[in-house]
Formats: sequence, C-alpha cells, structure tokens
Amino acid sequence: ATSGATISVHSAELSGTTWFNLSSLQLGLVASGSLYGALGGSILAYRIADFLGRRIELMTAAALYISGALTTGLAPNFVVLIIGRLLYGVGIGLFGYLVGSYEIDVVGGWRYMFGFSAPLAAIMAVGMWSLPPSPRWLLLRAVQGKGPMEDNKKKAMNALRRLKGPSASDKVLTDEIENNLSSIKAAYADQAEGSIFQVFEGASLKAFTIGGGLVLFQQITGQPSVLYYATSILQTAGFTTASDAAKVSILIGLFKFVMTGVAVLKVDNLGRRPLMIGGVSGITVALFLLAAYYKVLSGFPYVAVGALLLYVGCYQLSFGPISWLMVSEIFPLRTRGRGISLAVLTNFGSNALVTLAFSPLQGYLGPANVFLLFAAISLLALLFVILNVPETKGLSLEEIESKILKK
Repeated sequence: ATSGATISVHSAELSGTTWFNLSSLQLGLVASGSLYGALGGSILAYRIADFLGRRIELMTAAALYISGALTTGLAPNFVVLIIGRLLYGVGIGLFGYLVGSYEIDVVGGWRYMFGFSAPLAAIMAVGMWSLPPSPRWLLLRAVQGKGPMEDNKKKAMNALRRLKGPSASDKVLTDEIENNLSSIKAAYADQAEGSIFQVFEGASLKAFTIGGGLVLFQQITGQPSVLYYATSILQTAGFTTASDAAKVSILIGLFKFVMTGVAVLKVDNLGRRPLMIGGVSGITVALFLLAAYYKVLSGFPYVAVGALLLYVGCYQLSFGPISWLMVSEIFPLRTRGRGISLAVLTNFGSNALVTLAFSPLQGYLGPANVFLLFAAISLLALLFVILNVPETKGLSLEEIESKILKK
C-alpha cells in the first residue's frame, strides 16, 4: 500500500490535507514508520515469544494491524499518520497494490490505501483464533517444566488431531507425539533455556550467522526501496500519471503473488539452496538493469518494468519466503524463540534503515548509483549464500541441529 500512498499523500491535488508538502525525510518516515514499530515489536517478542506461543503472538499482531490501519487511515495530521504507521508494523502486499490503483486519483485516497488492511487483519485474527496451539510448543512447555506433562501431552494430541484431520489414527498421532517429545527432551537435555548470550555461542551462533545474514541481505539488497517506491520508479520510467504507474504496480503485485506460489510448491522439491542461489543471481541482474536504465537506457521505459518484474520474481523465489523458512528452522531448540526474535530485529532494523535512507540517497547519489550500490551488495549476498547457507530439505528441526549446526 505504501507504494501508491506515498504519492497520494504528497500530492497537492490528491492529498486532501493542508500538510501535503512533505520533505524527502518525512516521506521516508511514512514509508519506514511501520518498520520502527516492528523493531519495537521484535524487542518485545524477544522476551515473550516462547511464553505466548506463535498463535497468540499472531492474534496480537492482528489486533495491532487493525488499530494501526485505522489510526493511519483516519490521521488528521502528519504526526498521527506516523503513529499509525508505527502501530501497524508491516504492509499487507498484493491488496495494497490493488487498492492503491483504485484510489490513486481520489482525493485523500492514501487514507483508503492504509486503512483497507484493517478488515484483512480482522480475517487474520479470526483465522488464528480457529487454530489450535502448536503441538511441539505444548510439549516444549512441558519439558521446560512450565506445564504438566500429561495434560500437555493430551492437549498436543488433540491439537495434532485437529491439524491432521479425522483420517489420522490414534496410533499414528501417539507415535508422532512420542517421537517429538523424545527429540525435544534429547535436544533440551541438561540445558537451561537460552539467554541472549547463548545465541552467540556454538551452534546458536552458527544458526544466527546463517539466519541473521539472510534477513540482513534480504533488506540491504534494496528490497524495501524497490517495492515501496515501485510506483515512483514507474513514473520516472514514462508512466507519468500516478494512476498509470499504480496500474503497472498491480501487475507487479500479481506477479509477486504468483512467484510466491511457485516457491511454495517447489521449495521441498528443489531445495532451499538452489532457489536461493538462482533467485539472488536474478536480483543482481535486475539491479544492474535498473542502474543501466537510469544511466544509459532511459529511452526504454520497459527496461525498468522488466527489471522490476525480474527483481520481484527472483526475490519471491529466494529471499522473500526462504529466508524466513530458514530462520524458523535453523535455530537450536533452547535458543529458538530468542534467536528468531534477534533475526527479526536484524531484519526490521535494516529494512527501516534502507527505506528511510532511499529518498535522501537518491537525491545525493542519483538513482543509477543507488541501484549500482544495491547490485554490488547483492553480489556479496550471493557469495554469502554459496559459502554459508546449508540445505535443510527433508530434515527435522532436531536433525538440522545435530547434522548441520554441530558439525
């Protein structure tokens, strides 16, 4: 939604406000404000992630999405707009492109672009409410002594039955529960719950190097800038009206959605490493193309469109889904909650920095040099993936710890 909304809120004709004359720094804050809220959420989650469980965390996030979207959509001034962005924490994606296109020429259309995510967040909250707690989390709580073993085993069995469906036999469910419990006990034997310092020791440090490195490169290769400013980039590429640029943004959003589906379908077939290496290679080519467009190919606007599509497609095959998949499975059990929180903190911190810096950097270096900088960083990211990222296809969480992290 940010892609179209930053144009709408900055327009004298379309903003519908008296405070539309925003500086490049203020526009950067509109684009990156949600990420600073996400930084705060990451720090909070670091302390309470394992206590709440992922289901309650996501329901809490949905409540924050709703309050942030409504605050942003109804903002009477710039300060309240930024407060709403801080509350909201993250953009919605495909629907943002669609709403952006329909509302780009409407006075005050940015309010609808930011506010439309509230009903979507309500759907998310209802969906999460209907899910049971994670069986593995219930067993982990019992092993940690934070819940009665037999009660939590029964709850885990019921949760697994709901997730597997009525066709799963009691024997299959019982075997899976017992196998998971044995694995958790073995991984947790003689080890206290991980502190922040343990995340930087031994297997946990290796995991954080992999997971934290992936989510860092995910952002500093330009992802927030390319996507958040897609409509602005398209305007410079010859789609001069805001509505034309927003319509092409719909194509980008749809393509992003399709390529995410391809990644979901192929990640367990092809594996994580091939998709990461191929995707990051494509991202590098796309960034060099964007730089070339601004330097020598400005007469060919479809080069910019093609480069954006290549960037989005390759990102959704690699950094987009697989970085988070790797983060969720790479950390040892005893430091998983805190390790993931630190990786998320790394992600949102670098995302906020890149998004905030993009507009000033464009003014200082020029867009061609900014994209050249991102392309050079992308080459480093490719080298990092080749040298450091293991293949985890087909391995359980416990096997990843024993076979990869402790080697």
